[in-house]
Amino acid sequence: MVFVIRRREAMALGASAAALALARQATGQTIPKADVPPLNLPIEKGATLRLLRPARFVEPDEVIFRANSAKFAKETGVEVKVDLVGWEDIRQQTAVSANTGAGPDIILGWAEDPHIYADKVIELSDVAEYLGKKYGGWMFLGEKFGKKAKSNNWIGIPMGGSGGPLVYRVSALKEAGHDKVPTDHAGLLKLCQDLKKINKPAGFALGNAVGDANGFANWMLWSHGGALVDEDGKVIINSKETLNALNFVKELYPTFVSGTMSWNDISNNRAYASNELFFTSNGVSLYFSLKNDPATKAIAEDTEHAPLVKGLASSAPMSATVLNGMVFKHSKFPNAAKAYLAFMMEAEQYDPWLTGCLGYWSHPLKAYDKSKVWESDPKISLYRDTMNNQYWSGYKGPITQAAGTVTAEYVLVQMFASVASGQATPADAAKEAERRTRRYYR
Repeated sequence: MVFVIRRREAMALGASAAALALARQATGQTIPKADVPPLNLPIEKGATLRLLRPARFVEPDEVIFRANSAKFAKETGVEVKVDLVGWEDIRQQTAVSANTGAGPDIILGWAEDPHIYADKVIELSDVAEYLGKKYGGWMFLGEKFGKKAKSNNWIGIPMGGSGGPLVYRVSALKEAGHDKVPTDHAGLLKLCQDLKKINKPAGFALGNAVGDANGFANWMLWSHGGALVDEDGKVIINSKETLNALNFVKELYPTFVSGTMSWNDISNNRAYASNELFFTSNGVSLYFSLKNDPATKAIAEDTEHAPLVKGLASSAPMSATVLNGMVFKHSKFPNAAKAYLAFMMEAEQYDPWLTGCLGYWSHPLKAYDKSKVWESDPKISLYRDTMNNQYWSGYKGPITQAAGTVTAEYVLVQMFASVASGQATPADAAKEAERRTRRYYR
């Protein structure tokens, strides 16, 4: 197997002995399983597989994923070649593969990607239904991103989701005069202003960052009651709710640490670990790296997590950066590919992976609520319910090729960035986002 990792995207995190030891203890035995018939997937003679997936943010993700793939190869005789590429690059490579009808059999892409290429991927309902019956059913976002819109046909197998709650330094909040994170916009603005005054600023990505920037833009929109489209997929982005969100970000942005306009998905990790940033949103990778590096262990001890500020939303306006597996029609070995995806989700493989990553790719199947990882550190308990968040790409409408393309093109991110940077008025930015969105929602 070949693993190609770009140093810029993959965090230089030494896999801690503690994390790998915890993973070795996770055998899947504590995960409840129903007694269901095995999948009937006769593997094609001479089958080999090639898989493409994003580079790891925490080293055990790669180490254990590699070990599980090797275990599949040993048990089935199917050679598996795995390539890892940068987060910003995988969508371009997915597009090339889909449009040329060549390349990897399996791609673990982002949440919406199977929906972008729905006519190029095979149905995976047999795998999804088997896993759902065996492991207590699928969580909300697992089913939402797995099924083709307005159908019960599965075109993706969501393997996990990285949540992006608030991450902050407890001592910095206290120094700024705050005991906890507020739940309203006025309180959030005041907190960030107070942090700026003591030179311990907040910061959120406004560059083309797959997880962090899309997460921030969606949070701002949803927490003000806005949405990209309505339930039927009608474009409603140019609304008073969107204008309120844009005006709020215009006021919030001056409190940010410098450089957020060019941040990618590891930028806030680095700034936080370097004592340049004290309040942000992130997956568990940030806490994982701090906790397992002696040089930053004190920062980890001073770090806590909180749900995103609700504002006008009825619940924390969060989704997830979902790792979604799809099998392309050009694969010569579809049964082998489906068998591989099912194998990787079985408790004997999945629980060590989930545990070794400290829950970074939070589980999509309900039975994994019982994983010991969620008892290993109270500071990560918030991530356990990541895949039960009630918001998604293209909220409030169906997840479609259009919804996925708007996310991939950073339409909402660039809308907020243009206002924050002073390049556009809120009214002009909302109008431009509407124009761009309508190109895909036809």
